[in-house]
Amino acid sequence: MRLITEPYLTQVSNWPKNGRHILAQYDDHSIVVYQAYRPAIGHFAAIYGYFGGEFSFDRMSWIKPNFLWMMYRSGWGTENGQEVVLAISMKRSAFDEILAAAIHSSYVPELYPDKSVWQKALKRSQVRLQWDPDHHPTGTKLERRAIQLGLRGQVLATYAKDWIVNIEDISDFVQKQRQNIKSDCAELITPQEKVYSVFDTETQAKLGLSAWTE
Repeated sequence: MRLITEPYLTQVSNWPKNGRHILAQYDDHSIVVYQAYRPAIGHFAAIYGYFGGEFSFDRMSWIKPNFLWMMYRSGWGTENGQEVVLAISMKRSAFDEILAAAIHSSYVPELYPDKSVWQKALKRSQVRLQWDPDHHPTGTKLERRAIQLGLRGQVLATYAKDWIVNIEDISDFVQKQRQNIKSDCAELITPQEKVYSVFDTETQAKLGLSAWTE
């Protein structure tokens, strides 16, 4: 497995306890995002390194840079249609482009003069942004918010074929670690993640990112 992993308890003390933060595994050139699919779609992507076959380009596809948020949404790979969990390494420049194009799924008065302007922007946008409560490995809701990004149209098509560096099926790792979820999580191993830096001030403000200093 190419993912860099670390004991969960080693990491959690270094993560912000609340606020809006993008937790992710990344380097100067790429960032890992997660998706979960039924076997026909997930296995195709892992084998060929892009999305095709039975993958639908006519519906919105959501990416999540936070491993534990993906685990909560997929029931650690046990939800129907989310059995194959993929770790997708994509170009960091492309991820930043996605962030810059994102429009909130819900109306944010501070960003738009009125609701109709937001609704028009949302209708035109090919990237949808949601902040949801992050979750402890056991499923308990946390104060910290986790980001997910919905892609459609040309952005989804470009992501699926051109922006991906590598796709890895991590389903076996996920199922093994699901067995390590106990009250203290002492044996739980998760991908190494830290707060992702967004340098564009306009994008920072639009996302509503919380301040964070390591």
